[in-house]
This record gives sequence, structure tokens and C-alpha cells, in this order.
Amino acid sequence: MGIIIAGNSFSHHHYDPRGDVLYLSVEGYEGPPASAFATPEGHNIEYDADGRVIGMTLVNVRWLLDRDGKLTITSPAGQLSADELAPVLQTAA
Repeated sequence: MGIIIAGNSFSHHHYDPRGDVLYLSVEGYEGPPASAFATPEGHNIEYDADGRVIGMTLVNVRWLLDRDGKLTITSPAGQLSADELAPVLQTAA
């Protein structure tokens, strides 16, 4: 199950329920990012050398969804509904 945010497809994801953090990364990229950007909301976006988004670390995901009903990401611009994120926020039973 992948997720698309602002045209970027993330095929790898891991949700840490204790920290309420969602880690996303693209298929096929290995190695460290060339650069990273912290959004005003406190999320982190990682880029490759060509400026493509290769990963995101989204913080307070469930809390923000419960409070606002959506998750706002300033750059790249995007909003996700609770329904869109529900499959990747499932914890292993």
C-alpha cells in the first residue's frame, strides 16, 4: 500500500504509534538525502540531488487528524484526509 502526497508516490511507510510519527520513502532510492527541509508544521521533507522528494517524516499525525480532520504539509503542498492515511496508520496486531 502506497500513498501519494502532492504528486509524490511513497511506497514505503512505517508508523510509530508511540511517537505519533509517520515515516515515508520512495521506491528505489538508497543512501542519504542530498538535502532536507523542515516545514512550518514541524514535518521533515528529504530531497535527492535532483530536487525530487524522496522521503518525509510527518509528526503528530494521529493527533492532528483527530484535532483538524486533515494533515497539512506546507511544502510540497498537500493535505491528507483521515481516510487516506488510515491504511498506513494501522499497527500490527
